[in-house]
Amino acid sequence: MPTYKIRGIDVDFPYEAYDSQLVYMDKVMQALQEKCNALLESPTGTGKTLCLLCATLAWRKSLGSFTTGVSMKNNNKSEGITEDSLSQSEDSGFPTILYASRTHSQIRQVIQELKRTSYRPKMVVLGSREQLCIHDEVKLLRGKTQTNACRLLCRRRGKRQCDHFPRVTEYLKNNPHLGEEPVDIEDLVNIGRRFGPCPYYLTKELHKVVDIVFAPYNYLIDRGYRKHLQLSWSNSILIFDEAHNLESICADAASFDLASWLLTACISEAQSCIDISIERRDKSNDKSQNPENFAILKANSVHKAFSFILDSALLLKLEKCIGEVPIESKELGYTKPGPYIYELLADLNITHKTASKLTGIIAEASTLLEEHNQQKSTGSICRLDNINEILDIVFRDGRTAHAKYYRVHVREVEAWAANGSKGKVSRTLSWWCFNPGMAMEEFPKYGVRSIILTSGTLSPMESFAQELKLDFPIRLENPHVITPNQIWAGVVPVGPSGRTFNSSYRTRDSVEYKQELGNAIDMDLCNQSGHEAYECSFAYIAMRGKINLARIVPDGLLVFFPSYYLLDNCIGYWKSLSNENSTSIWERICKHKKPVIEPRESSLFASSIKDYMTKLNDTSVSGAIFFAVCRGKVSEGLDFADHAGRAVVITGLPFATSTDPKVRLKREYLDQQSRAQGELFKVLTGDEWYNQQASRAVNQAVGRVIRHRHDYGAIIFCDER
Repeated sequence: MPTYKIRGIDVDFPYEAYDSQLVYMDKVMQALQEKCNALLESPTGTGKTLCLLCATLAWRKSLGSFTTGVSMKNNNKSEGITEDSLSQSEDSGFPTILYASRTHSQIRQVIQELKRTSYRPKMVVLGSREQLCIHDEVKLLRGKTQTNACRLLCRRRGKRQCDHFPRVTEYLKNNPHLGEEPVDIEDLVNIGRRFGPCPYYLTKELHKVVDIVFAPYNYLIDRGYRKHLQLSWSNSILIFDEAHNLESICADAASFDLASWLLTACISEAQSCIDISIERRDKSNDKSQNPENFAILKANSVHKAFSFILDSALLLKLEKCIGEVPIESKELGYTKPGPYIYELLADLNITHKTASKLTGIIAEASTLLEEHNQQKSTGSICRLDNINEILDIVFRDGRTAHAKYYRVHVREVEAWAANGSKGKVSRTLSWWCFNPGMAMEEFPKYGVRSIILTSGTLSPMESFAQELKLDFPIRLENPHVITPNQIWAGVVPVGPSGRTFNSSYRTRDSVEYKQELGNAIDMDLCNQSGHEAYECSFAYIAMRGKINLARIVPDGLLVFFPSYYLLDNCIGYWKSLSNENSTSIWERICKHKKPVIEPRESSLFASSIKDYMTKLNDTSVSGAIFFAVCRGKVSEGLDFADHAGRAVVITGLPFATSTDPKVRLKREYLDQQSRAQGELFKVLTGDEWYNQQASRAVNQAVGRVIRHRHDYGAIIFCDER
């Protein structure tokens, strides 16, 4: 294995490194040595993940040996352990590395890269109960219901306790070297099934003592998740891979949407708490819960101990307030500056002083509901927890200054009945954050040593840094490692019939556009086959604008639409028979390549990828075609190397809907910021942000086609714009 001396530190690298890889590792090393933040852009296929791991772990190893073993303090109770009694080993004093990516599928790829290296830090992958639970009943639940059910069974003793939770400490004592070889979510689940310990609580214990933690973004960005991490943040290293989406994820984590259906569910749960506590009190003289406490959430009956919200029918009154907001235009909705949220809540007697007491009552109500649901063997989700999350965002650390980065918005949504008829109009109260830096501002306060953001599509970097409100003194825009003859890229402005390709709002729904696009993807214009035909056909495209993609492109073809709406609309039309030909466009496509359509549901995504790879290897046809969406899962960090992706087709620019209230308000917010700064300091404008978002989404999609130095493929833009 080659070794490179980078800034005085030996870095083991599993292959002969390209010049661009050495430059990349040098920038990583500089950031770590100088305690600086870094923005590092390197195209897909340049091995940035491997470079990032090798450079970071080489630097960490230069400070001292990686952690080995784990010492568990014996503070278990005689009857067994409790959730809080699982102990933490002594801190090694070395920096902890936190490596975050957007999804667990991306993290799985990172773990595979770690296995290629010579470095063996003690590591762990954090996951949710949904991914890690092996309890026969709890693993079938989802969300807060699953969390509460797990906690309840872990606290219990006897027949209804969790058998896996008490085995965690003993397993770690007998297997102190767990995590010193790379283990993924699936490995932990297999350990749990084979030997009995709970995989979820194994990760909860291990993350306290490892050298490197792998986790999805939300474990670091979301305040609710982050507070449960028992880490030494001081001097730690935060790495965000595939960071092109980080600004939107940060903004969403600091925002909330309160829909009327959710508010109605909360009101119903408040009534249930009153009924349950009255029933318990009457049946068993149980006075542990006072029904009047929960009445605070719903009606006017208030216990004297909670006189701070006398005569406040909180949730009902909030529902009424939202319903009375004057909405003159359905398109524009009702918008107020961010601080207005405090006026709205003050009318309900919810202030900084009373919010903490209210959250306590809601927590008590949630526990009561969960215990009741367990007894009745129902798996309903507790919605009241959402109110606590909202209060935590609004009354953040007892401050109000952050409200200036927000906008209050109320909008109407027309519900549709199951029979397709229009239903009741409902309203949603939103508090949207337009300063993504809100979610990142705490890391410097924690004493984090370096924050490294990397992706293939970070440019333009100045505006990206502005959005996150962090200083990034170290920056890199790396070139690609392939030669020009390995890639064909071009714009196809017209289709086979000479009609213009334009997926804008004005033309995308027309029959002519959908027919022309479908014929472009499959129309019998070429009888050649093989690699020579591949090159010749694209030269033909460049000259004539005539396409025959399903026949020309060998093996895998990826077709990206700007939105699910357009994908569904076009495929629906292609499946219909035309009057002139008994064979539909869809049937012609299927003759040459077996199709797979990206599902909207995350739970179906893994099976769609498996389906694509199966069809790709079917020798009865010339490959497979994957119809997907820009910003969807297919476009984000997945590896379609070699025959899996010989060409990417972009059917249109994925501009966000300009009339969407969140998009409109974001643009207005940035324009206001830009005007306030004047000419002295250049700030991102609303239009610049809008265009950049579309460009980054396109760049991510086209990045699926070249995955390593010897790969080749084509990038085809079917839009005149």
